[in-house]
Amino acid sequence: MDTIKVLDKKFTKFLSEEEILAQVKRVAGEINRDYKGKNPLFLCVLNGSFMFASDLMKEIDLDCSIHFVKLASYEGVVSTGKVREVIGINQSLKARDVIVIEDIVDTGVTMEHMLETLGTREPNSIQVCTLLCKPGKMKVKLDLKYVAMNIPDDFIVGYGLDYDGYGRNYRDIYKVCQD
Repeated sequence: MDTIKVLDKKFTKFLSEEEILAQVKRVAGEINRDYKGKNPLFLCVLNGSFMFASDLMKEIDLDCSIHFVKLASYEGVVSTGKVREVIGINQSLKARDVIVIEDIVDTGVTMEHMLETLGTREPNSIQVCTLLCKPGKMKVKLDLKYVAMNIPDDFIVGYGLDYDGYGRNYRDIYKVCQD
């Protein structure tokens, strides 16, 4: 489908499933290379990164574990700038190599909060693996080691990303149409 409607907004196709999966495979290859012989702990940030995490983990060829955390800072199509921790991290991170799997980093506020929280748990290392990044919208300085794709500041849905909880189920990624 080239256009979809989610709630009250129209979206046009921005990235195809094939383009997305090619970049997921590339990033997984980088992680496999960098963590060879290690046992990383992947922390998947819910809800948006569930599809990315699933496809990424299918390409990871390492002894590893995956756990889930939920942080929220969005309402509708805008970031509130305030992070609410909904589901916490219950396992020990001490001396572990942690890779945070995120769907999108735009302002960086949510990720900055998460990295500060993780840092208090004495991990060996923390890296971020994000499907999408909006460099033009960043409000904080972050070292994002694994970025599948940089994109412009468009509101998007699909492949796990949502608009008020809807639109996550699409295989492709769509950007909002400007009226």
